[in-house]
Amino acid sequence: MGSIMVTNRATSMGTDGVDLHRAVAGRLADHEQQYTANRRAVVDALAVAAAPITLPDLLAADDSLAQSSAYRSLSVLIDVGVVRRLVHLGDHALFELDEHLTEHHHHLICESCGIVLDVTLPDGVEAAMDLTFDDVASVLGFSPLHHSVDIYGTCATCTT
Repeated sequence: MGSIMVTNRATSMGTDGVDLHRAVAGRLADHEQQYTANRRAVVDALAVAAAPITLPDLLAADDSLAQSSAYRSLSVLIDVGVVRRLVHLGDHALFELDEHLTEHHHHLICESCGIVLDVTLPDGVEAAMDLTFDDVASVLGFSPLHHSVDIYGTCATCTT
């Protein structure tokens, strides 16, 4: 059936990022947007992050980014489907590259410290979840496109 993996986006996308930047540029062009230096810096910072990050974390990752330009870049990247905004615990939203640029995954979220871990489930588990979600949705005449599962609890560090 496979095994559960804690994933790291930086390693799941390859090492050079050429395909990533080509895909982002294409998505932006489809929406009549330019791939500016600020947007590229935001994508680069999100690509090397091991998990979803906050705006302050994004700014710390690249000190050339100003808060206002980073926020505007995030807004455009969210609108065109390059970045996903996650709202979990804490004072700040979390941001990550959209799954079509990385891989399908879920999140483990610690309610104590706020750490978020990306988790990839075995293909068989994902297939069973998809079938179940499709069955539930069809009863209500709903057409599902995708799913996300966030599991809240306490991480190993906070448990000890």
